[in-house]
Amino acid sequence: MRFTPQFLEELRARLPVSEVVGRRVKLKRAGREWKGLSPFQQEKSPSFTVNDQKGFYHDFSSGKHGDIISFLMETEGVGFTEAVERLASMAGVPLPAVTPDAARHEQRRKTLYDVMDLAAKFFADTLASRNGAKARGYLADRAISPATQLQFRIGYAPGERFALKEYLGAQGIPVDDMVEAGLLIGGDDIPVPYDRFRDRVMFPIADLRGRVIAFGGRALEKDVAAKYLNSPETPLFHKGDNLYNLAPARLATHNGAALVVVEGYVDVIAMVGAGFAASVAPLGTALTENQLMLLWKMADEPILCFDGDKAGQKAAWRAADLALPLLQPGKSLRFALLPEGQDPDDLARSGGRAAIEEVISAARGLADVIWSREIEGSSYATPERRAALEKRIGELSNGIRDEVVRRYYRQDLAERLQRTFAPEGGRGGFSRGNFRGQGGNSGRESGRAFTPRASFTPGAAGRIEPKFGRSQASASSQTINRGPYQAASSQLANSPIMRGQRSAMSRREALILQSLINHPWLLHDHLEEVAALELAHPEAHKLRAGIIAAFAHDHHHSPDPEEQSEKMRADLEAGGFSQSLQRVEGAITTSAVWGTKTGAAREDVLSTWHQLVSLHRQWHSLLRELKDAEVALGDEPSEANMAWLRDVKARLAEVDGTEALIEGFGESSGRFQRSV
Repeated sequence: MRFTPQFLEELRARLPVSEVVGRRVKLKRAGREWKGLSPFQQEKSPSFTVNDQKGFYHDFSSGKHGDIISFLMETEGVGFTEAVERLASMAGVPLPAVTPDAARHEQRRKTLYDVMDLAAKFFADTLASRNGAKARGYLADRAISPATQLQFRIGYAPGERFALKEYLGAQGIPVDDMVEAGLLIGGDDIPVPYDRFRDRVMFPIADLRGRVIAFGGRALEKDVAAKYLNSPETPLFHKGDNLYNLAPARLATHNGAALVVVEGYVDVIAMVGAGFAASVAPLGTALTENQLMLLWKMADEPILCFDGDKAGQKAAWRAADLALPLLQPGKSLRFALLPEGQDPDDLARSGGRAAIEEVISAARGLADVIWSREIEGSSYATPERRAALEKRIGELSNGIRDEVVRRYYRQDLAERLQRTFAPEGGRGGFSRGNFRGQGGNSGRESGRAFTPRASFTPGAAGRIEPKFGRSQASASSQTINRGPYQAASSQLANSPIMRGQRSAMSRREALILQSLINHPWLLHDHLEEVAALELAHPEAHKLRAGIIAAFAHDHHHSPDPEEQSEKMRADLEAGGFSQSLQRVEGAITTSAVWGTKTGAAREDVLSTWHQLVSLHRQWHSLLRELKDAEVALGDEPSEANMAWLRDVKARLAEVDGTEALIEGFGESSGRFQRSV
């Protein structure tokens, strides 16, 4: 057959269903799906849905269901071959040559899948046998339980040179198949092929269908040349195109879990054991472009979690450089660094889920990481150095291929430059939105040495850690020490950014969560907004994840809003969130805003929601600016920096006043009737 299943799978992977369908049907985002009017028959209300993660469309009005190939066949009246050819042209994929060997090659692949499955069974059986005692001891030391070993099909390759070869041979598998599958080492200069993996704990690597396509082997002896050994490139396995734990992670992200990328097999297993089911790892290499595309098919903003050392920081920078040119609207990365000297496995065993959640909740955006790298450890005392910085980051933003994302990065970096070199009001040489990276307008010539205010360092989960000058250190008696860095004022020290897990949940975060609990229908149009909200308290993070997961379990399809709310609460209580629900209620210290209550009219709920989210974003943005202003004042106690600090505090007070107005108006009137 001309089009092998492998070719068709690649075609489906490259073309999201929404992209193909969207050329003919006007689609609108609805949570994790897209909705539109049926292309198969006339209708007034949209009943046609598209799900990119599952790779299909479904039309409730006609009952038709299928993938991108069947959609073209149905809507354009073409045959299977022509539909595939059109899609290949759309995806830029060359068509496979028509050869008599095509069917034979596909059958060959099926045979190799069987060989790999037999090998996985052999390794698993050996681990469970008397010969696997040493490997079981290693796994016990890493806190990998027998149940987890079964879940991940972990095995052991014995130390003999021909153990696997003899086992597969007894099953009728030819030696050539074993070599082609990467299980034996052979070649013209090797007269007798022998086992590639010997005396190693074996981690099977599976494809999106869960079929074993390769192995990673961890040596048990210290003096072995390669601590980890992976399968070579084979007809089944291309390590730059796959991820460890890919299939289970894809399912978990569909159910609302955060997608986390760690560095190794044991790290993935530890993360899954700690409750982070959507954890994956590259396969012995730095993250590749194809792996990044796989991640973005599962989640808009995967979190890359690196070890808290210099190597981990460099890995984060490499990933940032890889991603920057490929960014698309809504598609980015977040970065978290572990405490120095610890990997996810260490952290999971020492601190459990809460410690990992603290790391994840402190993850920083791609723009932050790029900016920190460019300014870290340098002085910008002269106009020429500041011009060089502007030119350098301008070149980085110019490398972004998508025009819209490129424009926003230019604006973001211009604003960072403005805040850095013109803190007293932005009247320096950087004009908002005009940044082009040409170095011609590089800020005020203050003549002072510039010490970066923040660097991407390990410690408390890779949080932003400002560097302080001597003048601030001398005022340490007036400084409040909270967490990984110091705050010069009680306002910042008592903020959610500084207090973290030890603080009570803020009233505003509680109101946001209460809105979602009492009005789950908000998630239909605001799911991405909810997922991207910056929540300071770890329990708010957990409850948000629980709300999103409950939303995915079809309770939102009920037409009755109160019934939706009741089902949401029941799902959350069944999921162990009873105490969290009580804390949300307890955090709302005044009578709740009308629009967050059950029974509020839809327009009131929406007005309240938009106000809450807007205020929440303003507040967090201002807290970050307050921290910058305080650090700047500590480094240089000038009138300009003092004016900046006063200005930020005044704007914070304005936000507080606006929030009080919203709550007071809602409380006195019993109904939110106008936008503030």
